[in-house]
Amino acid sequence: MQASSLGFLESVDQNFRHAMTFLDLSEGLTERIIQCNSTYTVRFGVRLRGRMYSFIGWRSVHSEHCEPVKGGIRFAPNADAEEVEALAALMTLKCSLVNVPFGGSKGALKIDPREWTTQELERITRRFTQELYKRGLIGPGVNVPAPDIGTGEQEMAWMMDEFRRANPTDVVNARACVTGKPLSKGGIAGRTEATGRGVQFAVQSYLRDPRTAGLGGRRDLKDASVILQGFGNVGYHAAKFLSEQDGARVTVVAERDGYVTNPEGLNIEALKQHQICTGSILGFAGAKSFAGDMTGIEQPCDVLIPAAMENAIHVKNAGRIKAHLIVEAANGPVTFEADQILRSRGVIILPDLYVNAGGVIVSYFEWVKNLTHIPFGLMERRRRERRNQTIAAALERMTGKEFPADMRDEFLEGGAEIDLVRSGLEDVMRSTWARIGDLLEKQPELGDYRTAAYVASIRQVADAYEAIGI
Repeated sequence: MQASSLGFLESVDQNFRHAMTFLDLSEGLTERIIQCNSTYTVRFGVRLRGRMYSFIGWRSVHSEHCEPVKGGIRFAPNADAEEVEALAALMTLKCSLVNVPFGGSKGALKIDPREWTTQELERITRRFTQELYKRGLIGPGVNVPAPDIGTGEQEMAWMMDEFRRANPTDVVNARACVTGKPLSKGGIAGRTEATGRGVQFAVQSYLRDPRTAGLGGRRDLKDASVILQGFGNVGYHAAKFLSEQDGARVTVVAERDGYVTNPEGLNIEALKQHQICTGSILGFAGAKSFAGDMTGIEQPCDVLIPAAMENAIHVKNAGRIKAHLIVEAANGPVTFEADQILRSRGVIILPDLYVNAGGVIVSYFEWVKNLTHIPFGLMERRRRERRNQTIAAALERMTGKEFPADMRDEFLEGGAEIDLVRSGLEDVMRSTWARIGDLLEKQPELGDYRTAAYVASIRQVADAYEAIGI
């Protein structure tokens, strides 16, 4: 079997067009929704190490049916314009699916962050931000970047600071120009873990839904085998929560240089510390290492979580995947053709539009926090504590027994920002799953969760276009 001829953008386009066959849209609206509004290419130079270095970056805006537009910026040596456009399209659908009021955007800088010092990366990031600002591609009400592959809190802090310097008349709302910032710079508790936490809530929502097949009829992850591809921020947090809180056994973790395995389950926190210290997951004492071996995702498991790059599962390896459930923590990890192969074999796929939406959901919370200038829970926390104390006292009087000591602190606590963020994220993930499941139950001809998610998202975008006469 030959490898797919479809690139990432073409694969996303095929998913779009497949979903469109189940929608009755007005003439021309299909193309309007599929097409990317604009993609800007920026080229700039930065003097480093005694010479001038040139860099190329992109910012794509897929849809402005709802503003501002939202989407991460990745720093990667293999980034290109088509990848950015595909990611921007997925952002439009993702925001629509989870009812977050953003349009879709995405950005990238063609750079390997590992080749530059922290000071050099700061200068490069600030210059990139200047180029985006000059083109109106960053700002609280127009375009709001966030971290992605190769970027994190530090890069977002630099971008925010540079935006404030370039736009001194809007310092009040300037923090809302990016999300994923450090807490000290206007970030929100729980943003770093948000996408991985969302993966956990997605799996839980699927398993708890009696309409689904579960894991061979099982409704929990206790002792279920999990294979993880990609051990960055998303993969690490997803694996940590699923193993420590849901009892899953993460038996394989695969990375670009090979994979490690332990049938009894890997200690995720210890593996992460090993990776931080050595720069690789290989050589971890609690597992067997397979250097240069890319077949880690092909080992038997209950759940496979691709959390690395797009097109990780394609026509050449789809037939060798031995998972019952695939949970797309990355963007576009399963190609259009591979999806068809896997579903024909009875493999269930939870789509990226839903699974990895946790990042943009909590980014929305952070954006709202920055614009309102009120920390989450500030107005309610003490009132909740007093109410809960009253309830606890009433129960003690009614029963004649003291409130259980092991439950008292949690019950009386009024809710810190992290608790409210996690609660809000879980609520959105659960309600979105119900929306997907309800649509598939109503229209069984859709056939799978990806198509149902696309149809639900596109229908909402189409309604927005129709409402404004576009």
